[in-house]
Amino acid sequence: MSLEWLRPDWDAPAKVAALASTRLGGVSSGSYAGLNLATHVGDSPAAVAENRRRIAADLPSEPLWLNQVHGSDVLLAEGARRGDRADAAVARTPNRVLAVLHADCLPVLFCDAGATVVAAAHAGWRGLAAGVLEQTVAAMAVPAGSLRAWLGVAISATAYEVGGELRDAFVAQDGAAAAAFARGAHGKWQCDLYALARLRLAGCGVGRVFGGGLCSHADAHRFYSHRRDPACGRMASLIWLKA
Repeated sequence: MSLEWLRPDWDAPAKVAALASTRLGGVSSGSYAGLNLATHVGDSPAAVAENRRRIAADLPSEPLWLNQVHGSDVLLAEGARRGDRADAAVARTPNRVLAVLHADCLPVLFCDAGATVVAAAHAGWRGLAAGVLEQTVAAMAVPAGSLRAWLGVAISATAYEVGGELRDAFVAQDGAAAAAFARGAHGKWQCDLYALARLRLAGCGVGRVFGGGLCSHADAHRFYSHRRDPACGRMASLIWLKA
């Protein structure tokens, strides 16, 4: 099976390239079946290496694979090394491919109108609460009004049930976050990561936000979902500046 790339539908400049993988087109098997790109989930190292080789064939360079820890640290790609701990990265050098891995957490890709800088962030609820999007925007060091953001494949609110303590933590930071939670069953809440991300981005001046319509949990054929299948692979969202 050949690779299936998702291409963000946004108004990025022509010099910005972005792709998102699905689970289709890889050699992993069992619960990781398909194009698992993560080395930390228990999959065969040889299978992951082959999957990464396959996606690299469509890219101008090997991606900067981060050691993601659900935090808010942002790396500058120039000088960064594979496996550095961070949940976001920024690049200004052409053909420096940034990548974030995800299977329910929200990947967010960024670029500016002048195609001078790109970024990729991994934003699950912990990262959102810790300010990973705000930190990424700050690290890009351009006017926030010039930025575009694309929200990639993540778990949707209908599939993401959380406890009241999580809702309370967001509402304590910003009362407007209450709109991102709907009452579920048995005292639980349905959490809309996309709405939380849009709120955070608006708060730091990013007005052009795209995507947010693909649910990892709902499409087992194309997407991994940790909430649906606890032992599963990871997809990647990637961005770079063209030379």
